[in-house]
Amino acid sequence: MTLNKFNLPDVGEGLTEAEIVSWKVKPGDTVAINDVLCEIETAKSIVELPSPFAGTVSELLVQEGVTIDVGTAIISVSDDVSGDPTPADVRAPEAPARPVQEARPAQDPQPLYGKLPDGGAQDSAPAGGPLVGSGPKADAVKRRPRKATPAAAVSVNAPEVEPVQPHSPAEVTQAPAQAAGRAQAAAVVDNRPTLGASITGLVNRVLAKPPVRKIARDLGIDLADVVATGSRGEVTREDLVSYQAQRDAEVDKAEGFWGKAGKPQDQRVERIPVKGVRKATAKAMVESAFAAPHVSIFVDVDASRTMEFVKRLKASRDFEGVKVSPLLILAKAVIWAAARNPSVNAAWVDNADGTAEIQVKHFMNLGIAAATPRGLMVPNIKNAQDLSLKELALALNNLATTARAGKTQPAEMQGGTLTITNIGALGIDTGTPIINPGEVAIVAFGTIKQKPWVLDGEVIPRWITTLGGSFDHRVVDGDLSARFMADVAAILEEPALLLD
Repeated sequence: MTLNKFNLPDVGEGLTEAEIVSWKVKPGDTVAINDVLCEIETAKSIVELPSPFAGTVSELLVQEGVTIDVGTAIISVSDDVSGDPTPADVRAPEAPARPVQEARPAQDPQPLYGKLPDGGAQDSAPAGGPLVGSGPKADAVKRRPRKATPAAAVSVNAPEVEPVQPHSPAEVTQAPAQAAGRAQAAAVVDNRPTLGASITGLVNRVLAKPPVRKIARDLGIDLADVVATGSRGEVTREDLVSYQAQRDAEVDKAEGFWGKAGKPQDQRVERIPVKGVRKATAKAMVESAFAAPHVSIFVDVDASRTMEFVKRLKASRDFEGVKVSPLLILAKAVIWAAARNPSVNAAWVDNADGTAEIQVKHFMNLGIAAATPRGLMVPNIKNAQDLSLKELALALNNLATTARAGKTQPAEMQGGTLTITNIGALGIDTGTPIINPGEVAIVAFGTIKQKPWVLDGEVIPRWITTLGGSFDHRVVDGDLSARFMADVAAILEEPALLLD
């Protein structure tokens, strides 16, 4: 019998460490090649690790929540598939935590939008780049195993419970007995014995749907303590809400979020370790904020024609089933404006010999800041300049769906050249965003809402938004940033300019 140990691999460029988020196997499980062993969180994203071996899991060498270096053994797999592995407890070797080493973007001074100086073609974007984002994975919740119910407590042909509006006190009092009587009668008709213990278990058992029971478990509520108001004597969601509200009212208010003043200071402060994506995010933002001299400008835009255009696209058969929003028009406007002002789609690079250079990217990997359960992430759309309006809409939809599901891969967050942050989705007018490291510009898209606007000497309601842009002043001076923002605003004011 051979015992194979699987070491933590480098799943992305420059990965030095990762945290074991969750194990998908346990000692004694039989695994095949490419079966998922565990999920790890890197400075880029959460990644599933497939098994390089087939056999039986002998031992988990690292506990969940532990951060380890690349190359550390995390699991041992025996080639014996009999299901009788060498018994071993899950243990975690001491692995000193080290700061996340972030992969620096590989800069590539390619010509604008597809043509190399010698006539070649730009096929792909450069690898590397920072990540912005943190938080738990959306689907990382483990399902609790179902517990077997003793036979004595199982009702025969138990009625299906449906939550309904509360009934009168008399109906509430009579409901449990009526439910028990109906179940007992059903058992007799079914020619099954109805024993005293079964009747007792049926009467004493609290009726509730599985989702209601789960909520009660999560809240730590004993269903027997809750007054049931369902039509069949079952506990409903509304009953749990009412009970929880009453229970909260009985708790000392000083014991809420703020804590009690008399407690020791160390018990009044919650300490959250900074690691994984959050640590990488903090490092990247500090480096950007203090390495690149930021300058920000703002412009109010009449986006009424953009709103009309979006409405027409939604009604178009060509866009049937495709989600369309003003963000699509802004994305197209940023691509259009960057082609007219190429230096905003660039990077400042400090060379090892002490010199520096500006690398203008002749392709656009358009980054879109996306709010996810793990925090803010900035995946990018590769070669966005080559996409039609419909293709760009599909790419935006796929990007948002993947990010919210926690499935964004590291490669999708590398190599960005210019970023949009849609703060308007949260109802914010504008802001001063921090530039993504490796880039020199970022555009903040504020909320669009009706405001009084002077048009042809008359004050009328129009759909107004505010654009905010931050730029690396080493590359983008005031004149260039103003022209770029004016071009973006021009498209929002008149989307027909995209036809030029």
